[in-house]
Amino acid sequence: MEETQREAKWNEGGEEEEAEVGIWKYIFGFTEMAVVKCAIELGIADAIESHGSPMTLSELSSTLGCAPSPLYRIMRFLMHRGIFSEKLTTQGSPGYAQTSLSRRLMRHGEHSMAALILLLSSPVMLAPCLSLSARVLADEKSSFEVAHGEDIWSYAEANPAHSHLINEAMACDARVVVPAMIRGCPKVFEGLSSLVDVGGGNGTTLKMLVKEFPWLQGINFDLPHVVPVAAEIGGVEHVGGDMFESVPKADAAFLMVSMVCNENGVLNVCHLCV
Repeated sequence: MEETQREAKWNEGGEEEEAEVGIWKYIFGFTEMAVVKCAIELGIADAIESHGSPMTLSELSSTLGCAPSPLYRIMRFLMHRGIFSEKLTTQGSPGYAQTSLSRRLMRHGEHSMAALILLLSSPVMLAPCLSLSARVLADEKSSFEVAHGEDIWSYAEANPAHSHLINEAMACDARVVVPAMIRGCPKVFEGLSSLVDVGGGNGTTLKMLVKEFPWLQGINFDLPHVVPVAAEIGGVEHVGGDMFESVPKADAAFLMVSMVCNENGVLNVCHLCV
Protein backbone atom coordinates (compact mmCIF):
# COMPACT_ATOMS: atom_id res chain seq x y z
CA MET A 1 0.00 0.00 0.00
CA GLU A 2 2.79 2.42 0.97
CA GLU A 3 4.69 1.51 -2.19
CA THR A 4 1.62 2.20 -4.32
CA GLN A 5 1.18 5.59 -2.65
CA ARG A 6 4.85 6.47 -3.17
CA GLU A 7 4.60 5.49 -6.83
CA ALA A 8 1.44 7.57 -7.29
CA LYS A 9 3.13 10.55 -5.62
CA TRP A 10 6.22 10.13 -7.83
CA ASN A 11 4.05 9.96 -10.96
CA GLU A 12 2.17 13.04 -9.84
CA GLY A 13 5.46 14.87 -9.31
CA GLY A 14 6.71 13.83 -12.75
CA GLU A 15 3.50 15.02 -14.35
CA GLU A 16 3.84 18.37 -12.58
CA GLU A 17 7.40 18.76 -13.88
CA GLU A 18 6.26 18.00 -17.44
CA ALA A 19 3.46 20.52 -17.05
CA GLU A 20 5.85 23.21 -15.82
CA VAL A 21 7.89 22.76 -19.00
CA GLY A 22 5.03 22.02 -21.40
CA ILE A 23 2.99 25.13 -20.60
CA TRP A 24 5.68 27.35 -22.13
CA LYS A 25 5.00 25.80 -25.51
CA TYR A 26 1.57 27.41 -25.38
CA ILE A 27 2.75 30.66 -23.86
CA PHE A 28 5.26 31.22 -26.66
CA GLY A 29 3.52 29.18 -29.33
CA PHE A 30 3.05 32.26 -31.51
CA THR A 31 6.77 32.96 -31.86
CA GLU A 32 7.49 30.61 -34.79
CA MET A 33 4.74 32.18 -36.89
CA ALA A 34 5.85 35.68 -35.89
CA VAL A 35 9.51 35.11 -36.76
CA VAL A 36 8.76 33.36 -40.07
CA LYS A 37 6.39 36.21 -40.99
CA CYS A 38 9.17 38.66 -40.11
CA ALA A 39 11.60 36.78 -42.37
CA ILE A 40 9.19 37.01 -45.31
CA GLU A 41 8.45 40.70 -44.77
CA LEU A 42 12.16 41.53 -44.51
CA GLY A 43 12.87 39.49 -47.64
CA ILE A 44 15.68 37.48 -46.05
CA ALA A 45 15.36 34.44 -48.33
CA ASP A 46 15.05 36.65 -51.41
CA ALA A 47 18.20 38.57 -50.47
CA ILE A 48 20.32 35.43 -49.96
CA GLU A 49 18.97 33.89 -53.17
CA SER A 50 19.78 37.06 -55.15
CA HIS A 51 23.29 37.14 -53.64
CA GLY A 52 23.89 33.65 -55.01
CA SER A 53 26.03 32.45 -52.10
CA PRO A 54 26.08 32.51 -48.28
CA MET A 55 25.94 36.00 -46.73
CA THR A 56 27.55 37.27 -43.54
CA LEU A 57 25.45 39.08 -40.96
CA SER A 58 27.00 42.37 -42.04
CA GLU A 59 26.21 41.75 -45.71
CA LEU A 60 22.67 40.66 -44.98
CA SER A 61 21.87 43.55 -42.64
CA SER A 62 23.31 46.02 -45.15
CA THR A 63 21.25 44.54 -47.98
CA LEU A 64 18.04 44.54 -45.94
CA GLY A 65 18.71 47.96 -44.42
CA CYS A 66 18.28 46.81 -40.83
CA ALA A 67 20.36 46.76 -37.64
CA PRO A 68 22.66 43.73 -37.23
CA SER A 69 21.76 43.00 -33.59
CA PRO A 70 18.02 42.27 -33.93
CA LEU A 71 18.64 40.56 -37.29
CA TYR A 72 21.18 38.27 -35.60
CA ARG A 73 18.53 37.15 -33.10
CA ILE A 74 16.03 36.50 -35.87
CA MET A 75 18.57 34.47 -37.86
CA ARG A 76 19.66 32.51 -34.80
CA PHE A 77 16.04 31.48 -34.25
CA LEU A 78 15.54 30.54 -37.91
CA MET A 79 18.76 28.53 -38.05
CA HIS A 80 17.85 26.69 -34.87
CA ARG A 81 14.60 25.69 -36.58
CA GLY A 82 16.53 24.48 -39.64
CA ILE A 83 15.03 27.10 -41.95
CA PHE A 84 18.42 28.58 -42.86
CA SER A 85 21.81 26.92 -42.53
CA GLU A 86 25.33 28.14 -41.75
CA LYS A 87 27.99 27.86 -44.44
CA LEU A 88 31.29 29.57 -45.11
CA THR A 89 31.30 32.50 -47.49
CA THR A 90 33.77 32.77 -50.37
CA GLN A 91 36.02 34.73 -48.00
CA GLY A 92 35.88 31.93 -45.42
CA SER A 93 33.64 33.75 -42.93
CA PRO A 94 30.53 32.17 -41.35
CA GLY A 95 27.47 33.01 -43.42
CA TYR A 96 23.77 32.31 -43.79
CA ALA A 97 22.74 29.97 -46.59
CA GLN A 98 19.48 28.90 -48.19
CA THR A 99 17.77 25.55 -47.61
CA SER A 100 14.86 23.92 -49.41
CA LEU A 101 12.66 25.19 -46.58
CA SER A 102 13.91 28.79 -46.69
CA ARG A 103 13.27 28.97 -50.44
CA ARG A 104 9.58 28.49 -49.65
CA LEU A 105 9.73 31.84 -47.83
CA MET A 106 10.69 33.69 -51.01
CA ARG A 107 8.06 36.07 -52.34
CA HIS A 108 8.14 34.50 -55.78
CA GLY A 109 9.17 31.21 -57.25
CA GLU A 110 7.85 27.79 -58.09
CA HIS A 111 7.91 26.61 -54.47
CA SER A 112 6.98 29.86 -52.72
CA MET A 113 4.48 29.54 -49.88
CA ALA A 114 5.03 33.09 -48.64
CA ALA A 115 1.60 34.44 -49.56
CA LEU A 116 -0.16 31.60 -47.75
CA ILE A 117 1.89 32.21 -44.60
CA LEU A 118 1.25 35.96 -44.80
CA LEU A 119 -2.48 35.37 -45.23
CA LEU A 120 -2.84 33.02 -42.27
CA SER A 121 -0.62 35.20 -40.05
CA SER A 122 -2.39 38.44 -40.95
CA PRO A 123 -4.37 40.27 -38.25
CA VAL A 124 -7.53 39.74 -40.31
CA MET A 125 -7.16 35.95 -40.25
CA LEU A 126 -5.76 35.72 -36.73
CA ALA A 127 -8.72 37.59 -35.25
CA PRO A 128 -11.15 34.68 -35.89
CA CYS A 129 -8.68 32.28 -34.25
CA LEU A 130 -8.62 34.51 -31.20
CA SER A 131 -12.44 34.56 -31.17
CA LEU A 132 -13.04 30.82 -30.93
CA SER A 133 -14.71 31.07 -27.53
CA ALA A 134 -17.16 33.64 -28.93
CA ARG A 135 -17.77 31.30 -31.88
CA VAL A 136 -18.63 28.44 -29.52
CA LEU A 137 -21.01 30.66 -27.57
CA ALA A 138 -22.65 32.02 -30.73
CA ASP A 139 -22.80 28.92 -32.90
CA GLU A 140 -25.00 30.55 -35.54
CA LYS A 141 -22.03 32.54 -36.80
CA SER A 142 -18.60 31.59 -38.10
CA SER A 143 -15.49 32.71 -36.24
CA PHE A 144 -14.76 35.18 -39.03
CA GLU A 145 -18.22 36.73 -38.71
CA VAL A 146 -17.85 36.97 -34.94
CA ALA A 147 -14.54 38.81 -35.35
CA HIS A 148 -15.39 41.03 -38.33
CA GLY A 149 -19.18 41.24 -38.51
CA GLU A 150 -19.40 39.69 -41.99
CA ASP A 151 -18.31 36.56 -43.83
CA ILE A 152 -14.86 36.31 -45.35
CA TRP A 153 -16.04 36.76 -48.95
CA SER A 154 -17.99 39.95 -48.17
CA TYR A 155 -14.96 41.24 -46.30
CA ALA A 156 -12.68 40.41 -49.22
CA GLU A 157 -14.99 42.18 -51.67
CA ALA A 158 -14.83 45.35 -49.56
CA ASN A 159 -11.07 45.04 -48.98
CA PRO A 160 -9.21 44.49 -52.30
CA ALA A 161 -5.81 44.08 -50.62
CA HIS A 162 -7.10 41.17 -48.54
CA SER A 163 -8.82 39.68 -51.59
CA HIS A 164 -5.53 39.85 -53.48
CA LEU A 165 -3.72 38.12 -50.61
CA ILE A 166 -6.33 35.33 -50.59
CA ASN A 167 -5.86 34.78 -54.33
CA GLU A 168 -2.06 34.75 -54.03
CA ALA A 169 -2.27 32.33 -51.10
CA MET A 170 -4.52 29.96 -53.04
CA ALA A 171 -2.08 30.17 -55.95
CA CYS A 172 0.66 28.92 -53.58
CA ASP A 173 -1.46 25.88 -52.84
CA ALA A 174 -2.15 25.32 -56.53
CA ARG A 175 1.56 25.36 -57.36
CA VAL A 176 2.01 22.44 -54.97
CA VAL A 177 -1.12 20.42 -55.75
CA VAL A 178 -1.52 20.78 -59.52
CA PRO A 179 1.94 19.50 -60.61
CA ALA A 180 1.43 16.44 -58.38
CA MET A 181 -1.98 15.90 -59.96
CA ILE A 182 -0.53 16.22 -63.46
CA ARG A 183 2.18 13.67 -62.66
CA GLY A 184 -0.10 11.29 -60.78
CA CYS A 185 -3.28 11.20 -62.85
CA PRO A 186 -2.87 12.79 -66.29
CA LYS A 187 -5.43 10.40 -67.78
CA VAL A 188 -8.18 12.25 -65.90
CA PHE A 189 -7.95 14.99 -68.52
CA GLU A 190 -7.99 12.73 -71.56
CA GLY A 191 -11.13 13.16 -73.63
CA LEU A 192 -11.96 16.56 -72.13
CA SER A 193 -12.15 19.63 -74.33
CA SER A 194 -13.25 22.11 -71.65
CA LEU A 195 -12.77 22.45 -67.91
CA VAL A 196 -14.23 24.95 -65.44
CA ASP A 197 -12.24 25.65 -62.28
CA VAL A 198 -14.80 26.58 -59.62
CA GLY A 199 -13.29 29.11 -57.24
CA GLY A 200 -10.23 29.45 -59.48
CA GLY A 201 -9.02 32.77 -58.05
CA ASN A 202 -6.39 34.36 -60.28
CA GLY A 203 -6.35 31.38 -62.66
CA THR A 204 -3.07 29.79 -61.55
CA THR A 205 -4.50 26.26 -61.64
CA LEU A 206 -5.89 26.54 -65.16
CA LYS A 207 -2.74 28.26 -66.38
CA MET A 208 -0.74 25.17 -65.46
CA LEU A 209 -3.37 22.74 -66.76
CA VAL A 210 -3.83 24.32 -70.20
CA LYS A 211 -0.05 24.51 -70.58
CA GLU A 212 0.25 20.78 -69.86
CA PHE A 213 -2.92 19.84 -71.78
CA PRO A 214 -3.13 22.46 -74.57
CA TRP A 215 -6.32 20.99 -76.03
CA LEU A 216 -8.26 22.14 -72.95
CA GLN A 217 -10.37 25.28 -73.01
CA GLY A 218 -10.34 26.60 -69.45
CA ILE A 219 -13.03 28.60 -67.67
CA ASN A 220 -11.82 30.32 -64.51
CA PHE A 221 -14.97 30.80 -62.41
CA ASP A 222 -14.97 32.87 -59.23
CA LEU A 223 -16.82 35.67 -57.47
CA PRO A 224 -17.52 38.84 -59.50
CA HIS A 225 -15.00 40.91 -57.51
CA VAL A 226 -12.21 38.34 -58.10
CA VAL A 227 -12.16 37.70 -61.83
CA PRO A 228 -11.79 41.33 -63.06
CA VAL A 229 -8.33 41.56 -61.49
CA ALA A 230 -7.13 38.18 -62.83
CA ALA A 231 -4.45 38.45 -65.50
CA GLU A 232 -5.26 37.42 -69.06
CA ILE A 233 -4.25 33.80 -69.72
CA GLY A 234 -4.15 32.16 -73.14
CA GLY A 235 -6.78 29.44 -73.45
CA VAL A 236 -8.60 30.59 -70.30
CA GLU A 237 -11.81 32.62 -70.00
CA HIS A 238 -12.54 34.42 -66.71
CA VAL A 239 -16.20 34.29 -65.63
CA GLY A 240 -17.75 35.80 -62.50
CA GLY A 241 -20.68 34.35 -60.58
CA ASP A 242 -21.88 32.36 -57.56
CA MET A 243 -21.18 28.61 -57.54
CA PHE A 244 -24.17 28.01 -55.27
CA GLU A 245 -26.46 29.42 -57.96
CA SER A 246 -24.92 28.08 -61.17
CA VAL A 247 -21.63 27.00 -62.74
CA PRO A 248 -20.59 27.59 -66.38
CA LYS A 249 -21.06 24.57 -68.62
CA ALA A 250 -17.99 22.50 -69.47
CA ASP A 251 -17.00 18.86 -69.93
CA ALA A 252 -15.81 18.81 -66.32
CA ALA A 253 -15.94 21.00 -63.22
CA PHE A 254 -12.88 21.12 -61.01
CA LEU A 255 -12.71 22.19 -57.36
CA MET A 256 -9.52 22.32 -55.32
CA VAL A 257 -11.34 21.45 -52.10
CA SER A 258 -13.52 18.46 -51.26
CA MET A 259 -16.12 20.11 -49.03
CA VAL A 260 -17.57 23.61 -48.87
CA CYS A 261 -20.44 25.24 -46.98
CA ASN A 262 -22.86 27.84 -48.26
CA GLU A 263 -24.09 30.81 -46.23
CA ASN A 264 -26.82 28.67 -44.65
CA GLY A 265 -24.32 26.15 -43.36
CA VAL A 266 -25.42 23.45 -45.80
CA LEU A 267 -22.60 21.04 -46.57
CA ASN A 268 -21.91 20.48 -50.25
CA VAL A 269 -19.58 17.64 -51.25
CA CYS A 270 -17.72 18.51 -54.43
CA HIS A 271 -15.69 16.33 -56.81
CA LEU A 272 -14.14 16.55 -60.23
CA CYS A 273 -17.39 16.13 -62.12
CA VAL A 274 -17.24 15.03 -65.72
